[in-house]
Amino acid sequence: MIRLCRVVLVLSLAVVSSASAQTWPDRPIRVIVSIAAGSVTDVIMRAAVNELGPRLGQPLVIENKGGASGIPAAQACATSPPDGYTLCVIYHNTLSFNPLLFNHLPYDADKDFAPIARLFFLIEALAVTPALNVKTVADLKALAQAKPTALNYGTLGPGSAPELFLKWLNNQWSTGIVGVPYRGGGPIAQALAAGDIQVGNMGLGNFIPLAQSGKLELLALLADKRSALAPDVPTFAEAGLGYRWRGWWGLAAPRGTPRPVIDRVNAEFAKLFSEPAFVAFLDKQAVVAAPTSPEGFAAFVAEDRKAADALIRLANTPRADYRPE
Repeated sequence: MIRLCRVVLVLSLAVVSSASAQTWPDRPIRVIVSIAAGSVTDVIMRAAVNELGPRLGQPLVIENKGGASGIPAAQACATSPPDGYTLCVIYHNTLSFNPLLFNHLPYDADKDFAPIARLFFLIEALAVTPALNVKTVADLKALAQAKPTALNYGTLGPGSAPELFLKWLNNQWSTGIVGVPYRGGGPIAQALAAGDIQVGNMGLGNFIPLAQSGKLELLALLADKRSALAPDVPTFAEAGLGYRWRGWWGLAAPRGTPRPVIDRVNAEFAKLFSEPAFVAFLDKQAVVAAPTSPEGFAAFVAEDRKAADALIRLANTPRADYRPE
């Protein structure tokens, strides 16, 4: 009798879930973005939700939760109801780096999320403030070695991809460039332009307007080839930097979100991120559209975590206990 009741309860919940999915969405959808307002990803997602709101029949409302390697945003996502009204814009730290770098994370990267789609890859740029009078990576290396602790570098907090690159750079160059945490690429770009920090490595789209106005200097791009947005800037390989990796952003939902909702969101985002006009917009933001299926995203993350592990080992970064800010 007890077993029969349990079966009836499970079937009832399934029917309710199916019915809810069929009427979804009937109210605004929250979109948690794991980085500060004004950063390239934020700009892209605001453009995306403006396009997709009318297609879904309900507004998508951005909620920025930047900083701390995306951990607060991931926690907010993981603890939200799996009802289809919370979507989560996540990135490499959320699922690839953080599980390898931190003990006691407030979320489980393997169990708390339903993957929806990878959306795009970043083209990243190494940039400096013009006050340094540095024009090449070789110039920066010479200056950093001559003054090992005189330079400050913008990161997204402990364990973030920019901080890992900094550790790798310090290991390679035998320098002591100091990391300073910010909540996004936009704030890092502004800090560089103001001279509050001297070095940064973030998505190229954060830096292009300031570089064009002479407020910062681009030294190298972390990309397979040069960008039409900065054709005179060499790639990392051309500049003699052996760092190989690609930053990415994607979309997830709290685990347990109904599969029909996952499929609908995937279809809408994948379609948008494949449309020529939106791809052209992404090109101008210095990112590469790369939408996947939910299963394709999950398989990609599994491989990306292996690559993250290799980079963490190269950067000689030990695990640490996560402590909320």
